[in-house]
Amino acid sequence: MSEKAILSCFNLGKSYDEGLESVVVLSNLHLELYPGERLAIIGSSGSGKSTLLKLLGGLDTPSQGNIWLAGEELSTLGEKSRSQLRNRSLGFVYQFHHLLPEFTALENVCMPLLIGKTVISEARHHAKTLLERVGLGHRLEHKPAELSGGECQRVAIARALINNPGLVMLDEPTGNLDSCTAQSIKDLILELSSEMCTTFLVVTHDMSLARQMDRLLHLQEGHLVAI
Repeated sequence: MSEKAILSCFNLGKSYDEGLESVVVLSNLHLELYPGERLAIIGSSGSGKSTLLKLLGGLDTPSQGNIWLAGEELSTLGEKSRSQLRNRSLGFVYQFHHLLPEFTALENVCMPLLIGKTVISEARHHAKTLLERVGLGHRLEHKPAELSGGECQRVAIARALINNPGLVMLDEPTGNLDSCTAQSIKDLILELSSEMCTTFLVVTHDMSLARQMDRLLHLQEGHLVAI
């Protein structure tokens, strides 16, 4: 492809020491992800999917290999620079929404903008617009404990998109939801990925979601295999 990859890694490896032994989780892994692309990664529990996302998002350091995000090599950045890069270029959605319980839906979605020094009034306006887009315009002032699981996940999706990141990583986004709620979240993810020029990287056990992505890769024995 002629476009520049928004995310790429080469010879990526991750291992952990357990006593006198080294346990290899990922080995010589290669990946390139391009603007606007939708990629799903599947794999059995314990195959290293979440480990891979943490590495690609700069939340953990690899044992070997190189990772480039938005044109910057992560290994060359200090922790502050990595945090700034994540804030402006990445959005994260987890199986468990990780909303801050003491803040409202609106305040939770504002957080990435406020961390980036956006004026409060502007941050609230953008957060309100995005929450309305995900169907929660009537729940702006509700705290997570007052929201359903599906509503909390919608807030998490809005928070991930608030900075207009080039890439959103979703780790089992429907894994903690009942089938009906999960379907509504899948529909929302697909709608948003079609509307926005954002790359989506989804780690999931949900094959109905995975098969609707542009590409599907299987993580097995530390390697990514095309399906």
